[in-house]
Amino acid sequence: MTSTGDKKEGSTNGSQLREDSRYKMRVKLIFAADIIATFIAYFFSLWLRFDFQFSKIPLNYLQHLLILFPIICATTLIVYRACHLYQSIWRYASISEAYHIIIAYLILAAALLVENLISWPAGVEIPRSVAVMGYIISLLFCVAIRFGYRMIRYVAAKRKNEKPDDRKKRVMIVGAGQSAKELINDFRLGGHSNYQICTIVDDNPTKLGRYLEGHCIEGNRYDIPELARKYGIDIIIVAIPSASNEDRISILNICQETGCKLQIVPGIYQIVNGDVQVSRLRDVQIEDLLGRDEVKINLTEIKKTIEGKVVMVTGGGGSIGSELCRQIASANPKQLIIFDIYENNAYAIQQELIRKYGDKLNLVTLIGSVRNTSRINSVLETYHPEMIYHAAAHKHVPLMENSPCEAIKNNVMGTYKLAKAAAEHGVKRFLLISTDKAVNPTSLMGATKRMCEMIIQMMDRKYPGTTFMAVRFGNVLGSNGSVIPLFKEQIAKGGPVTVTDKNIIRYFMTIPEAVSLVLEASIYAKGGEIFVLDMGKPVRIDDMARKLIRLSGFQPDVDIKIVYTGLRPGEKLYEELLMDEEGMKDTPNKLIHIGHPIEMDDELFLQQIHRLDQVSKQEVEPMEMKRVVSEVVTTYKPDLEHVDQSQGVIAS
Repeated sequence: MTSTGDKKEGSTNGSQLREDSRYKMRVKLIFAADIIATFIAYFFSLWLRFDFQFSKIPLNYLQHLLILFPIICATTLIVYRACHLYQSIWRYASISEAYHIIIAYLILAAALLVENLISWPAGVEIPRSVAVMGYIISLLFCVAIRFGYRMIRYVAAKRKNEKPDDRKKRVMIVGAGQSAKELINDFRLGGHSNYQICTIVDDNPTKLGRYLEGHCIEGNRYDIPELARKYGIDIIIVAIPSASNEDRISILNICQETGCKLQIVPGIYQIVNGDVQVSRLRDVQIEDLLGRDEVKINLTEIKKTIEGKVVMVTGGGGSIGSELCRQIASANPKQLIIFDIYENNAYAIQQELIRKYGDKLNLVTLIGSVRNTSRINSVLETYHPEMIYHAAAHKHVPLMENSPCEAIKNNVMGTYKLAKAAAEHGVKRFLLISTDKAVNPTSLMGATKRMCEMIIQMMDRKYPGTTFMAVRFGNVLGSNGSVIPLFKEQIAKGGPVTVTDKNIIRYFMTIPEAVSLVLEASIYAKGGEIFVLDMGKPVRIDDMARKLIRLSGFQPDVDIKIVYTGLRPGEKLYEELLMDEEGMKDTPNKLIHIGHPIEMDDELFLQQIHRLDQVSKQEVEPMEMKRVVSEVVTTYKPDLEHVDQSQGVIAS
């Protein structure tokens, strides 16, 4: 019985064979056309030389031309092939193909001169004017054969696009540069018959009223709403990959007002290589509207730190942990150890890295909990990691409000056990992934992460052989449990979109950005530092919800309602990245800062940790566990009168 996969593979192979067959046939046709064109070019030149009167042509000229023709033809075909005139895709013929034709005919000019020098002494004579005219006409035929197909397609497509068709998606392009030019050509020649380019806008006043590939540039960014209404635009494509962050956001915000679907050319590199195609367009994402500048990191130093090292990532299957694994794998470690309690996530990142690197990456994937001392010691004794990135933690604020004992066991005791084992087994560097919620925490989760930072600072003093550090940052877009997936799900269901408070703000960063800065921060560590990432400007969650609704093609409060549910226990209106006592110290990267360690009594703190461990194992009531935690983290002020019983995800 044939499986579905076999059928698909067979279908793919069959399509490829048919395409190969069509390609070979096209090459043969062009090859034959070149032979005929060369023959016509030189015999037409001879006919032209004698005023189009065949009877006046001397017989010996005809005989000599028949003798020379096979040589001329063979030379022409060999040069064509050497200059890749049979390998190009002529439906996309452009400057590159014209350049190859010019090179080919410079070579042919030299070859023709040599052939004449040889043939005349040998008595094989034809007039020099015939040779020159034949050369020129042959060049014209070569250009016509290769660019004619594109010209025919251009004329046909132009006529077709000029006819109004309500079934087509009406497109506006923002930007009239090289990217827009390549995009228009791909629309015209790539078989995208469902799209019709109606207008172009560009902020350059010198371009106003001019034409790009036959399409008029009718205004600037501020004319977008009016032009969208005028032409009934369905899709707006922003084709300015070189635009500054400020300009891009301004343009996208204007485009959002139209209610049209928004797409964007993704990368500046496409200006250079001309690789701008409809298939490479992507929908505008919320990340494009956040207002963050490009994050620049020291890739050379990061690679130098990781290359040739055994690196372990706990929570390696999570959103932060898996990105750590991706970026560490690219730095050529001696061995990468993925450690996670949830096998599905661990398996997913394992398979992704195997597909990408194969045998080039020494990858070990292990299942286990940081709460299990025996398992941790066994792993460290077996693999001897030199660096540990500790991302394993319970992070969901409302869930931990109702299960504080589990937060203590996993976050606090897990970090303590892992850090102690790392020091005892000779791990050189240990980095904790922390959060801005650790600063003056109002949530139990934030308080546990503050204790994890205190553990790191205590361990660095207690075990000087290991460099301990923590990196603190805010929310990351797309992470498990973040507000963006929740909003998207609510929008997909038709609403309402739930926001806890109209004024709630958060700092946001993409996962790859955050992880890149985490890896660079680890370079600067001397021991005991809490690195604080610059999260950019805070984002109002209400504004983000409204932008997401518009990006989905709806109007907020019209098509999709927004409901304000009120702050939940443990939730702040705004997050802080630094405690008052910590101060601030700069690093070579302006986006990474260092908070100075706070003085603390290590022996007292160690006693408090052991007490927390005992209390958490007794499965006490949430309020009792919070009271004990507040004695350890004096800045933690829990609401002991109310414990949230809901299990939803807050906007955090």
